[in-house]
Amino acid sequence: MALITFLSDFGLKDHYVAAVKACILRINSGLQIVDISHEIAPCNLAQASFTLQAVFRDFPEGSVHLVAVNSSNGPDDKFLALKLEEHFFLGNDNGLWGLISKSESSHVVDINSLKPQQTSFPAKDILAPAAAKLASGTSLFDLGEQIKTYKRMLDRIARATKKQISGHVIHIDNYGNLITNIRFEDFAILSKNKSYTVTFGREYTSNIQGSYNGVDSGDTFLLFNSSGLLEIGINNGHAGHLLGLGFDSPVIIQFEE
Repeated sequence: MALITFLSDFGLKDHYVAAVKACILRINSGLQIVDISHEIAPCNLAQASFTLQAVFRDFPEGSVHLVAVNSSNGPDDKFLALKLEEHFFLGNDNGLWGLISKSESSHVVDINSLKPQQTSFPAKDILAPAAAKLASGTSLFDLGEQIKTYKRMLDRIARATKKQISGHVIHIDNYGNLITNIRFEDFAILSKNKSYTVTFGREYTSNIQGSYNGVDSGDTFLLFNSSGLLEIGINNGHAGHLLGLGFDSPVIIQFEE
């Protein structure tokens, strides 16, 4: 049996998370369910895609990832099961899948096509049963009719030239640290034998540390995190609040010979 991960914008105050899990376990009580997060801001696909793509590859291949973010069920909404990078994903057709992987799936089915349902709780009534069946060994193509196309949003990438990398804040974590879309591999190539200045808001620095506690309490740090992305924070402080920066704020690295 494959394990199931669960990502949603339900929060933890209400019964919604438990109801979805109950539906899965009612179909197969032996399944393992791992919570990724249920604190995604309501309908925030950017936050959901960042969170999912940052972790799904750490799970075993063949894992089933149930995503219930902005999971409405209008008359024209499709709910999909698809295979990407040897992992299975279930959720509504809202474009998120293009943000978590550059690969395009040729294994996609509409899981609400065989016995269409109109429901106010599609995560429980549509996605959960399909996830349980898929994790229990049911073929992807037995879950619904195969489709050829699905919505794919394009991920926003940093722009790089020989003299500059222009990126943006793409996520603010629970500590208030600002995570950007500037990748270490680009920085490593362009910074070779060059000095550099990183500019963010009204601040600038020419020093990227190797750890979160590489500066004194209250001071700003920059590092490339475990995902290989440039991260800006304040030791024992909330960088987003104290620096006045948020989602989509520009971050620029200027290189000099």
